[in-house]
Amino acid sequence: MKITFIQTGGTIDKDYPKLAKGYGFEIGEPAVKRILEKVNPNFRFEIISVLKKDSLDITEEDREKIYEVCVKADNDKIIVTHGTDTMIETAKKLSAIKNKVMILTGAIKPERFSDSDASFNIGTAVGAIGILENGVYIAMNGRIYSWDRCKRNLKTGQFIEK
Repeated sequence: MKITFIQTGGTIDKDYPKLAKGYGFEIGEPAVKRILEKVNPNFRFEIISVLKKDSLDITEEDREKIYEVCVKADNDKIIVTHGTDTMIETAKKLSAIKNKVMILTGAIKPERFSDSDASFNIGTAVGAIGILENGVYIAMNGRIYSWDRCKRNLKTGQFIEK
């Protein structure tokens, strides 16, 4: 099995700034690369960096770019790392692609934090991608949802069924 991981940014990829005395974050190298290096995966993979943006800054043009990369991917198993705020909007755009399994996932806390949910969410997506039917899914909080059957609870930050 081969999985294409597509980086779009979001909290999962946030890193500390290189500048002194700064409070802000910057989007760094793909967090999924560090996660996979730790686990010795038993599948082939590639990582494609498409965007390095907070999901609140993703435009319709950016979503078109993500869509085009997914369409052109040479395999049918794709995991998109994405910010949680607009993950469902990007999933909706990708839902026009009918011949692939695509899972969007991210993290509430950056992968660089010791208490991050990033590895758990990536693991959930990887574990599910080989058994799901073609379509677009959200993998968050230990669950897999069809993109159009979930929403984000803004009080808890969790994704829940509609």
